Amino acid sequence: MQIQEALTAQVADTIQEVLKPRGAAVVIEAAHQCMTTRGIRKPGVRMATSRMLGSFRDDPATRREFLAMIGRPRSAPHES
Repeated sequence: MQIQEALTAQVADTIQEVLKPRGAAVVIEAAHQCMTTRGIRKPGVRMATSRMLGSFRDDPATRREFLAMIGRPRSAPHES
């Protein structure tokens, strides 16, 4: 999970630094082998991480619109 959280943060931070938009939002959802083949052994288990920067972090309406577009719940995102 730490690698996925780090990757999510790196992608969002790079978008923000290189493109300099008013905000960046990244959601990564993945199935983890450790969850499906070891440990709890639940096939189909997916973990999602997100990072919201700028207007996506500061403006709840912008965040809700983004999450609605990608089909995620509209609650506040988990920040890595």
